[in-house]
Amino acid sequence: MSDIHSDKILILDFGSQYTQLIARRVRECHVYCELHPFDMALGEIKAFQATGIILSGGPKSVYEDGAPVIEEELFELGIPVLGICYGMQLMSRHFGGEVVPAGKREYGHAELVGQGSPSPLFDGFFSDGTSSVWMSHGDHVATMPQGFAVVAKTANAPVCAIQNVERNLYGVQFHPEVNHTLKGEQLINTFVRKVCDCSGQWIPGQIVKDAIVRIREQVGNDQVILGLSGGVDSSVAAALIHRAIGEQLHCVFVDNGLLRLDEGDQVMATFASNMGVKVIRVNAQQRFYNALSGIADPEQKRKIIGNLFVDIFEEESKQIPNAKWLAQGTIYPDVIESAGAKTGKAHNIKSHHNVGGLPAYMTLKLLEPLRELFKDEVRAIGEELGLPHSMVWRHPFPGPGLGVRILGEVKEEYCDILRRADAIYIDELYESGHYHKISQAFAVFLPVKSVGVMGDGRTYEYVIALRAVETKDFMTAGWYPMPYEDLARISNRIINEVKGINRVTYDISSKPPATIEWE
Repeated sequence: MSDIHSDKILILDFGSQYTQLIARRVRECHVYCELHPFDMALGEIKAFQATGIILSGGPKSVYEDGAPVIEEELFELGIPVLGICYGMQLMSRHFGGEVVPAGKREYGHAELVGQGSPSPLFDGFFSDGTSSVWMSHGDHVATMPQGFAVVAKTANAPVCAIQNVERNLYGVQFHPEVNHTLKGEQLINTFVRKVCDCSGQWIPGQIVKDAIVRIREQVGNDQVILGLSGGVDSSVAAALIHRAIGEQLHCVFVDNGLLRLDEGDQVMATFASNMGVKVIRVNAQQRFYNALSGIADPEQKRKIIGNLFVDIFEEESKQIPNAKWLAQGTIYPDVIESAGAKTGKAHNIKSHHNVGGLPAYMTLKLLEPLRELFKDEVRAIGEELGLPHSMVWRHPFPGPGLGVRILGEVKEEYCDILRRADAIYIDELYESGHYHKISQAFAVFLPVKSVGVMGDGRTYEYVIALRAVETKDFMTAGWYPMPYEDLARISNRIINEVKGINRVTYDISSKPPATIEWE
């Protein structure tokens, strides 16, 4: 491992809905981390050479039959450990403490009060005597573990934070990783940077330098094909790989008929004209429409689109001597959502074309220089590489494109309608100043018709749904509170300017329980 990986935090996942947020908070401390399943073997834990370990929360009780457990020797490795919620209860039970069902469950805000001896973990945390934290538990520690001291309590949890300073073991019943905990980021930063003594090498400039070295070592003198979509991830990957190997990179831009309005021309202008990157444009609209004909299941659509992309990349690679690599803009959330490749415990919410949709027959080797990065880290890398601000901060666009923004079967007619509606929506967001306040916004085509009236005549046409969310990490997201007057103007323009639409709706679902994309 290189210097940027010299300090690293191991996060063991017990199934908490917040586990990915723990990783985000650690990265914000400029320290590398990885998520792994709770049953990671002790030998693998030792080989990982973690600077510190965090045990996540989880939905089960530690005293249940079949409840997740860890290697007993983990607490004897001499590595600082922070247990969060279930992690604290597991730590308590290991050292002889008793965990029982709480008389009153705690969900939501609670006031944390410091007590007992000073704590390295809570340095500066109780400047006002108390601090607001976020609880989500039905069990609590009833009998203290041997060798530990109580650090903090709430009205309903007399043991809410514990420590054994000599062993560098700490536990908190609340969730410092969520935004609702007022000083949660500070607590995680204290654990990572002070308790674990991590130096903070995980910064954009260092990540770029490391990636360039690794790309050159992987590729050698081979030629690389990159699937360029115009989205943030593939654009940053292209710029990074081009910085590393220059003329050895050949970008293939596939116009699959599932792109945004005028996307093809914009991509060609940005990369081929302004950045000097070699871009091959392949017009394959009809191939994709034919392949998707009659297919309504979203997973099938994703895999068909992914496989056809690879077919085209393979065909193009045969025209380039010594082309042996397929580069993609795969990022960490793609990996996590595509069945939790790091944890092995997550449900498969949806496969991503560049993770779960690649066919076994592919002959090109994969090059994924962004695979360790979250979306905001990718954007920071893009800025470090000098990409235009408008490109770096463009809202994400899924690899399967409009194929997963058209519910059910994909038809050319539906794509044309959605393209025009989406362009109006995004144009209005720019004009009204909302675009850069929103993390992601797009239109969705619903293949159902509703009755309307235009010019005193009856209409029976399709429905467009508008989606806009706010999020820091794309793991959780809240719907954006769009002013009514702006929604009215957008709806009016779409209905008047896009033939085939007579109704517009606004999606007010958060993630979870919904996902950001509809498919």
